Amino acid sequence: MSSPEVLALREQYGTADQQREISTIGMWIFLATEVMFFGGLFAGFAIYRMYYTQGFMEGSAEMEIVLGSVNTAVLITSSLTMALSVYKTSIGKQFHTYLLLLATAVLGLVFLGIKFTEYYLHYQHHKVPGIWFESTSPHSGAIELFFVYYFCMTGLHALHMIIGISVVVVFAIRTALGRFNALYHTPILILGLYWHFVDIVWVFLFGIFYISGLHR
Repeated sequence: MSSPEVLALREQYGTADQQREISTIGMWIFLATEVMFFGGLFAGFAIYRMYYTQGFMEGSAEMEIVLGSVNTAVLITSSLTMALSVYKTSIGKQFHTYLLLLATAVLGLVFLGIKFTEYYLHYQHHKVPGIWFESTSPHSGAIELFFVYYFCMTGLHALHMIIGISVVVVFAIRTALGRFNALYHTPILILGLYWHFVDIVWVFLFGIFYISGLHR
């Protein structure tokens, strides 16, 4: 029977190393488009914050800083487990890889659970734009705009998390079935790049939405 790495090698590639290099380049190109996508949103946020600084500061003061900080720690930990899973599969420790991928998925689910708890608290506090937004501040329009960006950007990030968690679970199952080994683990390597990118995006989201209102 052919080995897993031979079965996984596509006909257009000469070697597994070549396939891994091309696949990695493809993922970096995809991530470049994601940078442009999120970059436009970050740029828009920065411009509006420059014009409506006070309102955006008041909006940031409404953030659940404890939940946001815990979520940041959770996601950074998930980056560690993902990095370890890539390392473990590269040295042939497939059972360890399986456990680490499951841990990454669980941490991702914890992150989403906390995030949606935050959404519910914002809803209770009447901070959902266009649905149930209330504010007595003279800068209420700017505060509402802040929350428009908050829900759009963190919502898109949550969508990327859901996709990532789904793929992590699939790859954990494939690992348990022996589909990856030290010679062929390109999909896990590529998934790691995606996961780290999503984590980095959250760090920037935490910075712009949570940190600026701490002094209030």
